[in-house]
Amino acid sequence: MPFPSFDTDGNLPPGVYPVALGEALAHFGRGSVQRRIVAARLERIHRLTASTGRLARFVVFGSFVTDKSDPRDVDIVLVMDDAFDLSSVAADVAVVFRHADADAQLGASVFWTTRSGAMEGVDAFIDYWQVRRGGGLRGILEILPEDS
Repeated sequence: MPFPSFDTDGNLPPGVYPVALGEALAHFGRGSVQRRIVAARLERIHRLTASTGRLARFVVFGSFVTDKSDPRDVDIVLVMDDAFDLSSVAADVAVVFRHADADAQLGASVFWTTRSGAMEGVDAFIDYWQVRRGGGLRGILEILPEDS
């Protein structure tokens, strides 16, 4: 998928861009050493969450999906199936679902819910993450399941 050009603030235009993990890594994970490091973090977190068998949606936002040369971390939103049971996952996977631990140990800011926990609905929950801190909208990525 060809990505649209960044806007004048260095963001993707507003929208949720569905993309395979490999495409996202190839496009956003090249350039500086820091970009490659953050891309490896993203790939690891995707692998860990997919290993649960309960990953419904995987969204990436923040500086990693901008033109910033050295993003500090990767920002991720997860929607898990309602059958997801955090108490049943291995410790190395569980760290993803504890926000402070994910930040400290994985270099990622991870927010998550289950499908039924998204009060306004899953699509509205995901759309919310397009809102920038200072107002306005930005584009975000949704990593498609590998079997798509």
